[in-house]
Amino acid sequence: MAKSDELLKALAKAVNAGGGVHSATELAFMLGVPCDPAFRKFLTASVKKGLLRRVVKGFYESRITPPEPETAIYKIIKKLRSSVLNYISLESQLSHTGDISQIVMGRVTVVTKGRSGCFDTPYGVIELTHTKQPVEKIAPHLYYDPDIKMYRADKAQAIADLKHCRRNLHMLESQVC
Repeated sequence: MAKSDELLKALAKAVNAGGGVHSATELAFMLGVPCDPAFRKFLTASVKKGLLRRVVKGFYESRITPPEPETAIYKIIKKLRSSVLNYISLESQLSHTGDISQIVMGRVTVVTKGRSGCFDTPYGVIELTHTKQPVEKIAPHLYYDPDIKMYRADKAQAIADLKHCRRNLHMLESQVC
């Protein structure tokens, strides 16, 4: 079986298991090969052939069995900072709850215990903002959203994050800051 056929078979199995966005290392593991320069060259060729789409550096999705467009960006977020706490907050969360009238389009603002960064993906921009707050202080103000399979900040935490990051507070509907 050709390596590209093996890749498609592995990606189809991963979709059934809830996958959709994979790192180069995960793809190599699924195929049982080392993630070496030759494999990375194979991934580049797979992108050129249209089998894979590079969603952000080092992460790919299948063109044939892509993730659901509504939740794909959240899968990418979880892959980018998989070993640390991440939660939707700041403008994205306040827009989601209706506490700001602006609708955040094409951007998701995320607070993370990992490094800050901004990533342009086919699904929109992911803005990761680092927090030094201890997890014990943050955790009581988070809730799990089963639709996106991620945590979200409650209103108080999202406003506290805005203040902590020194972001614009003028957009808040109720000026209870």
